[in-house]
Amino acid sequence: MVGEGKMKTGLLLSGGIDSSALAAWKRPNICLTIDYGQFAADAEIYSASQICQELGLSHEVVRVDCRALGSGDMTGTPPLPCAPVPEWWPFRNQLLVTLAAVRLSSDGVEQIMIGAVRSDFCHRDGTAQFFDLLDAALAYQELGIRVSAPAISMSSVELVKSSGITPSHLALTHSCHTGRHSCGRCRGCQKHFQVFQHLGLERTAAG
Repeated sequence: MVGEGKMKTGLLLSGGIDSSALAAWKRPNICLTIDYGQFAADAEIYSASQICQELGLSHEVVRVDCRALGSGDMTGTPPLPCAPVPEWWPFRNQLLVTLAAVRLSSDGVEQIMIGAVRSDFCHRDGTAQFFDLLDAALAYQELGIRVSAPAISMSSVELVKSSGITPSHLALTHSCHTGRHSCGRCRGCQKHFQVFQHLGLERTAAG
C-alpha cells in the first residue's frame, strides 16, 4: 500500500541507494527529485524516475537553479574552507526540505522524508539532531508539515536489507556527485561500490 498509514507522505528521492531503499520501504505518496543545479541532476532524475516506475510510485521533478550558491564536488568548484567533506554544499538539506515543503504543501503532504543514514553524521545537516530541529521549524509554521529521517540510525547496508529493495532496483541507482557517469573517485561512488560489496553484489556502472 502506498503511503505510511493515513498520513500523506513525500520523499526527497535523489536516485541514490539510501533514498531509493527508503522509497521501497516506506512507499510514499509522492517522490520528489530536485534539480538545484548539481552536476549529477540529469542522472539523478533518470535514476529516480526509473525506480519510481519499477515501484509503482508517483514521481515529480522540481527545477530551481542554485548552482551559483553551491560549492565542492557537486558544482565542480573548490570546497569552502569550512567544508567537512568534498561534496559539502552549504545548507543543502535545509534548502531541499524547504523546496520540497513549498512544492508538496499544495498536495496536502503532511510529512517529508529524507534518506539520511547513520554515516551522514560527518556533516551537521545529516544528523538526527538537525532533523529534529528542522522538523520543529516546519511544524511550527502554517500547515504543520513534519520532517523525518526514518533510517537515520541505520547504515546504508542495514537500510537496504530492511527495505526489501531488489538488486535489480539497486542497479538503477546513481551515486556519483560529479556528473552523469560514475567517476569512481568521489565519495558517492566509493560509497556505492562499498555498499554493493558488503551486500555481495557486483559493482555496477551506475555509480
